Amino acid sequence: MINQQSKLLGILKQQKIIYSLLFLMSPLLSYSQAPTGQLKITFTNSVNNVPIILKDKVYQNPFGEDYTVNKLKYYVGNYSLSESIIKKSKHHYFLVDASAQNNCLTIEVPVGEYNNLGFTLGVDSIDNCSGAQTGALDPINDMFWTWNSGYVFFKLEGFSPSSSADLQRIQYHIGGYKGDNNAATAIQLFPTDQSMIAIKKNTTTEIEVVLHLDDFWNNPHAIKINETPVCMLPGALAKKIASNFNGLFSIKHISYLEEDKN
Repeated sequence: MINQQSKLLGILKQQKIIYSLLFLMSPLLSYSQAPTGQLKITFTNSVNNVPIILKDKVYQNPFGEDYTVNKLKYYVGNYSLSESIIKKSKHHYFLVDASAQNNCLTIEVPVGEYNNLGFTLGVDSIDNCSGAQTGALDPINDMFWTWNSGYVFFKLEGFSPSSSADLQRIQYHIGGYKGDNNAATAIQLFPTDQSMIAIKKNTTTEIEVVLHLDDFWNNPHAIKINETPVCMLPGALAKKIASNFNGLFSIKHISYLEEDKN
């Protein structure tokens, strides 16, 4: 009798564990089974509301300082819609490079209506400490300092007659993931016309996100070339410059492309 009771208790415990696991897994199962659509995000880079031209174009920041842009690169990742985290793929980071012909990424997301798009500019601490990686985080992309200081999140290089650095260079390599020097920045964007971002089955939702380089210099902190032409290491200055990242981006427009069923 005692053995039968013990066996029965064992079966009940096993069932309880199975039910608990199913309960915990149900959100993941429902996510994978939910109808999905394609979200295509295109990043463009501008100064004074026109596309950036590398090397050959002279620009002026809000303080009247002339400069050219030779290189502009930055990491985006950890995408979300209405604060709902989009399920990560193995290589969910994307490196935007102003020298590339296009900077587009496509993500599969659940069908629905969302009021904002979110992402992180930078690389989180786990991926900074994971050693040599591939894809966007491959050190060959010239966005990695050392195994101790991690990834450069945002890189802007060029020249300016206002620069006191050698060769009149400007170099801003912004990064840092440790404690108070963490420069990774959460970005949240809303459509300017207050419309919803609709994700539809058999449809690609295309969002153009624009980086406004004018705001790099003065939103909210003033970064004057004659005072700060170079920032090459994590620290208080890099964190101050990263505080301007929140105002860098906006959604330019949203469009919808239905799949050709023919």
